[in-house]
Amino acid sequence: MPVKNRKQVISWCLFDFANSSYSAVISAVIFPVYFANYIVGNEAGLGDLWWGRAVSLSMIFIVLTSPFLGGIADLGGIRKRLLFIYTMLCISAVASFSLIHKGMIAEGFVLIILANIGMEGGFAFYNSFLPEIAEKEYHGRVSAWGYAVGYAGSILSLILALTLINRGYFDLTWLMISAFFGIFSLPAFLFLPADRQKDSSLMHAASKGMRDTWMTFKKIWTNKETRKFLISYFIFEDGVNTVIVFSSIFAATTLGFNTKELVMLYIVVQISALAGSFIMARPIDVRGPKKVVSLSLLMWSSVSILTYFAESKLHFWIIASIAGFGLGTVQAATRAFFTQFVPSEHESEYFGVYSMVGKSSAIFGPLLFGYISSSFGSQRPAILSVAVFFLAGLISLQSVKGGGPNVRDT
Repeated sequence: MPVKNRKQVISWCLFDFANSSYSAVISAVIFPVYFANYIVGNEAGLGDLWWGRAVSLSMIFIVLTSPFLGGIADLGGIRKRLLFIYTMLCISAVASFSLIHKGMIAEGFVLIILANIGMEGGFAFYNSFLPEIAEKEYHGRVSAWGYAVGYAGSILSLILALTLINRGYFDLTWLMISAFFGIFSLPAFLFLPADRQKDSSLMHAASKGMRDTWMTFKKIWTNKETRKFLISYFIFEDGVNTVIVFSSIFAATTLGFNTKELVMLYIVVQISALAGSFIMARPIDVRGPKKVVSLSLLMWSSVSILTYFAESKLHFWIIASIAGFGLGTVQAATRAFFTQFVPSEHESEYFGVYSMVGKSSAIFGPLLFGYISSSFGSQRPAILSVAVFFLAGLISLQSVKGGGPNVRDT
């Protein structure tokens, strides 16, 4: 494995394996349907509305804090510590899902926000380890490996969840996900590069981190290509986030998928995404992340339009399999693309901004989907609106210079 530290790369990938249990079971497949249809009730789109609000509010918090915490992590040398704190917040909140029952909308709403903050807030610190543990010419491949291993974690956690759900043990399912996340994240906290104390005063680091982060904003804004990349990323990531948040609810509400069918569907999607991540890992470096992202966005635009017309479960199975192939590809390639703009010693700070942009896009998409769904009394117009984000992001990305190959094809 041609990387700086094999143990660190494996540990970094295992963290994706761990947190993907949350992404699959809590964010994407089982808990959204459980909350929208059982805890709230979704006959008139009210469950969609509450779920969209919870996701959006948690993302607002991430947007407001990620760039500043990224600066603090760089200056104070507490990146790994902050990743641990956010991870424990997510694990604790998910375990608390076992305490909520039908009609406990407010309690579930608060716990969703806390869990999502813990999960999404840690990504800025997790992503920032990539430039440190892998050589530049292998950023694309290591990024893709992380997503591929993550999809394997999604598949395993969904299989485990399905065995519990088939017996009606929803409460134990949430506890299992907490344990899964905690156990498989341990190698990251043991073997990833240790925090290096750079400032004796945390308050001073916080103050200086905020000032430096503002300077980072200004620097990024004055760098034309970085600015254009982040604007494009903001647009198309809105579509990606919305699809992830609402795909299972759409399948259950509009097409009548039951829980077992949803889990099996998502497992197929994860296998497709895993295959896509491995197949496209080398092309990201050899052909360049920009070409790979563009191809993925074109695919996602087609998927959104086809979903609008889907009338049967079979149609949705086929569409979802195609979507899965592009899911890991667009995420891995985008992350690798951004590393080309990140200066050394400012990884956490820049990835804090990257996280802020990505998560801020997740504010509008879910809100828009929930609003359109409740207004029309149908999810089809809402899912069609997602295609606009992919097409607009694709067009915007073409003006960005960069994103070329990191290595020559040999």
